[in-house]
Amino acid sequence: MNRLAVRDWLALLRPGDYMALLLAAAVCVVSALALWQGGAPDKVVVRAGGQVFAEAGLSSARVIEVPGPLGVTRIEIEPGRARVASDPGPRQYCVRQGWLSRSGATAICAPNQVSLSLAGGASDYDSLNY
Repeated sequence: MNRLAVRDWLALLRPGDYMALLLAAAVCVVSALALWQGGAPDKVVVRAGGQVFAEAGLSSARVIEVPGPLGVTRIEIEPGRARVASDPGPRQYCVRQGWLSRSGATAICAPNQVSLSLAGGASDYDSLNY
């Protein structure tokens, strides 16, 4: 079986082929930018032990302290964003996520059974929604 080298394939392409490839790449980029952007969130939902502990708007700054099996998880809210500021869990994954600012974004502090999620607006695409 003969294999064509890359230069052999390029010799087979015509100007219209390059235009079609460029157009297809542009459609992919525009689709990704347009379809995978979440809307602006309008509230924070905090869960503890699988139950809703608190819901708060994202219009003003505040701090929510959530008790869990390991201790208290501290959640900070500022206009348009929220984060887990401190957690007694050993690995601090939810703290390392930093500020969440897109609808559907979630930080889970599994050892302490606390989660923070932003709601409202259209959610971003992610593997959980797929």
